[in-house]
Amino acid sequence: MSLEELRKENEVLDIFCNLVSIPSPSLKEEKVIEWILDFCAKNNIEARKDSYGNVYINVPATDSSKEPIMLSSHMDVVGDDSPVNIYLDGDYIKAKDRTLGADDKVGVACALMLAKELSMADFKHGGLEITFTRDEESGMSGVEHVEFDKIKSKYILVCDADKLGQLQISGASYTNAKITVKALKGGHSGIDIGDSTRLNAAKLIAELIAEFPQGAYYTDETGVITSCNIGAIVAGGIQNSVASIVENGIKTNDYISEIMKKTSTNVINTLGMASYSIRSASVQKENELKALMQSIVDRFNEKYQGLAEASIEFEIHLLPFEKAEDDRIEKVHTKACEMAGIKNDISSFHAGAETHIYCHNKNKNGETFMPSLLGLADVYNMHSAAEMVDYKTIIKGYEVIKNTFLVFNEN
Repeated sequence: MSLEELRKENEVLDIFCNLVSIPSPSLKEEKVIEWILDFCAKNNIEARKDSYGNVYINVPATDSSKEPIMLSSHMDVVGDDSPVNIYLDGDYIKAKDRTLGADDKVGVACALMLAKELSMADFKHGGLEITFTRDEESGMSGVEHVEFDKIKSKYILVCDADKLGQLQISGASYTNAKITVKALKGGHSGIDIGDSTRLNAAKLIAELIAEFPQGAYYTDETGVITSCNIGAIVAGGIQNSVASIVENGIKTNDYISEIMKKTSTNVINTLGMASYSIRSASVQKENELKALMQSIVDRFNEKYQGLAEASIEFEIHLLPFEKAEDDRIEKVHTKACEMAGIKNDISSFHAGAETHIYCHNKNKNGETFMPSLLGLADVYNMHSAAEMVDYKTIIKGYEVIKNTFLVFNEN
């Protein structure tokens, strides 16, 4: 069956193909916003755009005794604004020589399809709210500008995971740790090498790093919760080498080797620096890890008092999305997947998403949002020219999200 035939046969696939055919790089989503608003107008779906360009859709409740629920997806994609030529390759929809944009137009398509069906349905429900955000891929500025205080829903399903059946109930923070070691005396590597008070900062920072944890720090049944990863080490006599590269405009794919060609070895180094990333879906475990790293630095300073000193600074870039005690969505999603004939996978993810912003904000009623991250299709090679999506999983993913809404409104 051709892609055109599939589109005629299945409306959610047609919506998806329309969406991915419109290039929408971060902060250049105007054309896809226009398409979404036009789709809503043609189907009598209440929709509006805020001053930042986020789109809000509302399907009013038919039973005021029930709670509303919200779906959220982002409209931007990784890639430029060049034409998107899609085609079918077996079970996979791809784009010729560029990113497809299944991340996150699968979520947008399924949400639009559900809004259309609900607007014509006749059954008791608490209402559906949908938020489509801009700029998730480059800075998450769209979700930062969401009008949280106008949203009625407490539960938010962020439809942005990459595998059908995923339900991710916590996500890691992102914190940078910066370590600096200063030796209090420098010197010549020949003349002064016998002076035991002249310590080498490059050697010292290596000693310090050897004490820090690396990799997974804490895991539970949902996966890695807290981790620590060294990003870079800079130490030694590299100043002249770096200056030479800058002054001579040297271009290379291997700056590390280029720097090493002209490093100074005749200096007892006085400065070493390292950077780490800390990710954690638990504030408690992140604080525990930070305290451990600080204690290692403190012991170092006691050992080398008067000869060298070390410091560590923590810089928070993204707060964690912690697991909630409320497991209602887990139960709803499990049943919804069973109805669709698949088994869900409940886990934690070790990265950031819009869930991290929602969970630290409150709705119109002053309730803290309870987001979850859902996968509605199997997307492969995201953010690359080889990106593709299994079209059959999009069809099944829509079934899952529709079932989720129905189960949520059962009682």
